[in-house]
Amino acid sequence: MNDPTERIRPPGDRAVRTMLGICTAVLAVAALYLASPVFAPLAFALFVIALIWPLQRRLQSRLPKLVALAICILVTIVVFVAFGSLITWGFTRVGRSVASDAARFQALYAQLTDWLEGHGIIVAGLWAEHFNVSWLIRLFQEITSRLNSTLSFSVVVLIYVILGLLEVDDAAGKLRAMHRGELGPALLSGGAKTAAKLRRYMLVRTLMSVMTGLLIWLFAWGMGLQLAAEWGVIAFALNYIPFVGPLVATVFPTLFAVAQFNSWEMVLVVFACLNLIQFLVGSYLEPRIAGSALSMSPFLVLFAVFFWMFLWGIAGAFIGVPIVIAVVTLCDAYPSSRWVATLLGGPIAERAVNAR
Repeated sequence: MNDPTERIRPPGDRAVRTMLGICTAVLAVAALYLASPVFAPLAFALFVIALIWPLQRRLQSRLPKLVALAICILVTIVVFVAFGSLITWGFTRVGRSVASDAARFQALYAQLTDWLEGHGIIVAGLWAEHFNVSWLIRLFQEITSRLNSTLSFSVVVLIYVILGLLEVDDAAGKLRAMHRGELGPALLSGGAKTAAKLRRYMLVRTLMSVMTGLLIWLFAWGMGLQLAAEWGVIAFALNYIPFVGPLVATVFPTLFAVAQFNSWEMVLVVFACLNLIQFLVGSYLEPRIAGSALSMSPFLVLFAVFFWMFLWGIAGAFIGVPIVIAVVTLCDAYPSSRWVATLLGGPIAERAVNAR
């Protein structure tokens, strides 16, 4: 028999609940956007904790907890500094090359302008109006501001990581002691599975980034393209941002090829081969190495990248996919929200195999 409460429920009750759900989602997105200085470092800190917790757990089983924490923090700082140094080196070398070959790029720009104006497209006035000395000053001010904000962002993340690592065991104990049905065990199990998937995601992403960087370096070196090592480093770093990063890592070398070779045939070869490398690594090898545990539709991945980029900038583009992985895994751990995991996760057949 049907539940009597279902028979007397007002017809508009479901619509009201739907509207309340939509309003709640809109308010949550607005809060994430307005309070990004708080939530973005917290999300990054949880991500870092999920990655380094196995090391912390092994070390603190043999060493005092604070000593193990100090070692983990030192390892984290070394990794971040090394990664940041690689990015800075690559983009700095490219920037210096642009400055030293300014005359060549200016001549290329003049040729392009003449060609466009010959086809009725006037760009010289727009360039003079928008790209002037004041624009350059604002650009350098913006770069300086971003560097300062990145430094403060890193410090806040580091503080969150230190405090979070100290409280992981206590938080797990509190979840085990919860007396609200299966909520505590579900959260604990979901958190453990989320951390495992995030570690696997970063391992696969790092392997694919290294492979992409090496292949692009070898290709650029073989083609005689200037700054071959720099293009490989930039491709390695940007590959951590799905879709957007590989696109940027393909466009920049192609623009330099235009200035270097003065041959549209060579430029097309460079552009086609760079895209072929990105496609083979990102769309063919990576899904097969990652397996069904991390399977998501390309549409969902692209939406996650742009959605979190809109909310938190470059930091959001980097962490957007890990956030989706965490949401899907946590929803799958609790029966009432499992439909969300089914909707956003991998194919139903693969999920059925994994559930056995």
